[in-house]
Amino acid sequence: MTDNPAATEDPAEALRRRIDTLRPHTARIWNYWLGGGDYYEVDRVAGDRIRELHPSIGEYARADRLFLGRAVRHLVADAGIRQFLDIGTGLPTADNTHEVAQRLAPESRVVYVDNDPLVLAHARALLTSAPEGRTDHLDEDLRNVEAVLERAAATLDLSRPVALMLLGVVIFVGDDEDPYGIVRRFMEALPAGSHLVLSHTITTPALPEVDEAVRFWNQHGTPALTQRTPEAVARFFDGLELLEPGVVSCSRWRPKEGDEPLEVAMYGGVGRKP
Repeated sequence: MTDNPAATEDPAEALRRRIDTLRPHTARIWNYWLGGGDYYEVDRVAGDRIRELHPSIGEYARADRLFLGRAVRHLVADAGIRQFLDIGTGLPTADNTHEVAQRLAPESRVVYVDNDPLVLAHARALLTSAPEGRTDHLDEDLRNVEAVLERAAATLDLSRPVALMLLGVVIFVGDDEDPYGIVRRFMEALPAGSHLVLSHTITTPALPEVDEAVRFWNQHGTPALTQRTPEAVARFFDGLELLEPGVVSCSRWRPKEGDEPLEVAMYGGVGRKP
């Protein structure tokens, strides 16, 4: 369960007390790799060390962000989706889900979910909405499926299709925590026509340096992550209609014509609930 302190008269101070500046944190390192400024020295040092172990790691962050943009544009323009439940938001950067969606359909509604205090502090300040739509932010944990859905229902109409966005977040759910069951419970609660957009770090013999970087992270950073094979990542889409080109390197999911994407060990896909 999410360890959230009791509400106080100063929510900002409550958030600040939850920020651990002594250990590197994945959301802040991701922000560092993306060229942002919302990180601490401990995050920069860890991020640089991971990049030494795996020099192309920064490409993962960019590939995942571009994958998000392409997936959201497809869902809005081609699938008619106007509602998004984005769990594991990460620190705000360019082209967040609501910005991409509302650029095409200003009436789109987006609920962001994260339990990192630094993410929440920035999200509440930066993730605004177009006047025609609505954006909300929940301090909640992916594992608390029923609580997330209940609170998201204040903004989203869960009787109509929703895009469930799980980019780089299921990696923090261990195999002993039933990650497939968590994703399945979300999708079972959403109506036909809903979509799952998911990305996940993979392990493969072709990229042993990825495993070394993950080992370093799990020794020094927080939260710990679990790698899975491409086949294991594809299992998250069981029971869904998997859109072409399937579960592939994020950089290779419908790239722009003329692009020559670099293969990265961050795989993603989009599936539709029939």
